[in-house]
Amino acid sequence: MATIAFLGTGNMGSGMASQLLKAGHQLKVYNRTREKAAPLQKEGALLVDTPAEAAENADAIFSMVGNDVASNAIWNGEDGVLSGHYKQGAIAIECSTLSYNWVGELSSILQDKGLDYIDCPVTGLPTAAAAGELTLLMGCSAENLEKARPYLDPVSREIIRFGDIGAGTAYKLIVNLMGSVQIVALAEGMLVAEKAGLDLATVADALSRGTAGSGQVVQNGPAMVSGDHDSNVLFSALWRHKDTDYGYKFAEQMGVETSLAQESLKQFQKLIDAGFENSAGSKVIDVMRK
Repeated sequence: MATIAFLGTGNMGSGMASQLLKAGHQLKVYNRTREKAAPLQKEGALLVDTPAEAAENADAIFSMVGNDVASNAIWNGEDGVLSGHYKQGAIAIECSTLSYNWVGELSSILQDKGLDYIDCPVTGLPTAAAAGELTLLMGCSAENLEKARPYLDPVSREIIRFGDIGAGTAYKLIVNLMGSVQIVALAEGMLVAEKAGLDLATVADALSRGTAGSGQVVQNGPAMVSGDHDSNVLFSALWRHKDTDYGYKFAEQMGVETSLAQESLKQFQKLIDAGFENSAGSKVIDVMRK
């Protein structure tokens, strides 16, 4: 079995790392908040103090962090992977949802330093990560995909290659931006239903089963009905805003008119400005109500 570094063990990363351990790989893990990685230590992972230490002699290096800034620190920081004694030809598997431009820059940096870069954002809830049932959205050469399969298979139920480096991130930004638009559209529809005097629970149920239904409608409708946006938050407004911003900028870069994206970003920005960054994205209905 291989030696793997896993950098970032939050809601998604912890489940992925656990699956790699169950597959028999030797795992070295790093998380900025060390206590959050402690459960993996009990499962047999080696908990280390820096990304560089984790990556030393690793065959593959996974990264699952929050944004471009965190990704840059993981790879290029004072104690980042590139500051240490990593193995030439190791596979750098970047699973974070990052901006399109940063993925292009980071992949060039890491390849120049002798690492094989794989653009590998994921889709699925933390429960899917813990069960090894994520969908991986790949941007890499066919050769590197085959090289990485022993490390990817334990964390996934499906692997979709969209093209070369950057293609996986392009798709992830598109689908997350569409999700943000759907949440805002759902909130707007629910507010109209509220003004019309309809029973919101009935509306949410009907929407979830109708042609306007989607995963976002199913997930966010009940919270908009109950008003509970703070219990068991799986994806906070902070990260929803970040993904909307990255997706909006990507669409603009591609020369696409982005009125829906712009309005969605505006509404999630209001939510952040109101101090609800730790609430679920469904909370956007409250700022739109006002």
